[in-house]
Amino acid sequence: MLDDFDLVLTQARAGSAEAFERIYRDLARPVAAYVRGGGVRDVDDVVSEVFLAVFTGLDRFTGDQGQFRSWVFTIAHRRLVDGWRRTSRTAVHVPYEQDDDHRTTPAAEDGALTALGQDRVLALLETLTEEQRDVLVLRVVADLTVDQVAAVLGKRPGAVKALQRRGLATLREALSKEG
Repeated sequence: MLDDFDLVLTQARAGSAEAFERIYRDLARPVAAYVRGGGVRDVDDVVSEVFLAVFTGLDRFTGDQGQFRSWVFTIAHRRLVDGWRRTSRTAVHVPYEQDDDHRTTPAAEDGALTALGQDRVLALLETLTEEQRDVLVLRVVADLTVDQVAAVLGKRPGAVKALQRRGLATLREALSKEG
């Protein structure tokens, strides 16, 4: 997260390449992980589309850093849905590439991948409904709050909580069956 968000946003609106780069560096990896989890084949292309929309829409954005993050993931979700509509087929999962993930703090998905293995995590995600998968990926990978996920998906916070609870219960049940 950016320590001086308001300054960076002001500079980006004024056309500062450095400010654009800071915003991109802060959010590109989580956005890529989100669209990858949604089954996008050309992750880089969608991430580029998302940030093009972000940078061209900066003047229309109002809010704080949390609202900005939510706004970016709303754009990412819309690009994801647009891609699904264009291809008119079910999402195909693109493997998570840990070598592409250069975060400095351990992430929750790293622990899950280490404990279960990447293929197993993807297989477990396949047991969820599309809505449950979206909620869990946005909560864990994108690190959004329930309210932010609700805004991204166009749902009420109570519905997001219910989807999260059901998704986690499904995963817990699948894992307990395996011992």
